[in-house]
Amino acid sequence: MVVRFAPAEHGTAMADRDWKVLHLDERLIVLDKPSGMLSVPGRGDDKYDSLAVQVAADFPGARNVHRLDRDTSGVIVMARDVDAHRELSRQFEQRETDKRYVAVVAGILAGESGRIELPLRKDFDRPPRHMVDPQQGKPAVTDWQVEARCADSTRLALIPQTGRSHQLRVHLQAIGHPILGDPLYAPESLQAAAPRLMLHALELEITDPSSGERIRFVAQTPF
Repeated sequence: MVVRFAPAEHGTAMADRDWKVLHLDERLIVLDKPSGMLSVPGRGDDKYDSLAVQVAADFPGARNVHRLDRDTSGVIVMARDVDAHRELSRQFEQRETDKRYVAVVAGILAGESGRIELPLRKDFDRPPRHMVDPQQGKPAVTDWQVEARCADSTRLALIPQTGRSHQLRVHLQAIGHPILGDPLYAPESLQAAAPRLMLHALELEITDPSSGERIRFVAQTPF
């Protein structure tokens, strides 16, 4: 497997852009998305500006394969041709990608590792939130490992085994350890406890659509 480690400060910054290019070839562009930026346009003119729009302006034809939440930073891959987009989309749909996140959550978790298995669905009464629903939710699985403990918080590595919307945020909130700075799922006191959502997509491993090699991209955690 090829590992391409690109710390955030060593990525290539585009002029007048907040995002950085971690890898670029004829078929792929891998980026380090900043917190606070939409992955794709939202509803309304005020939500049109996004990573997808800006990248496509600089690299015509680039298109999203997957998304990160607006307030989540880190590694995201885009395809530069139709066949690459089709193949990468298939990998995500078939769960052939591997992802690793870093989060800082409220409270002290017992144990060194564990698994959260709670089915999720949209919270139709409080969009854009999602919620745990054992009857109507879709299966969602998150593995976690403790990286460090502080006085009143825990730093975790999170390895999602499924890719539901807001999965990591809802799962951590559901077990009583919301992510610090989360504007949707943390109480106000914990929203104010951090300058941003303390969730970062650290690593993404895919199969290169050209060579067939497994390749892993890494973006340094900014917190």
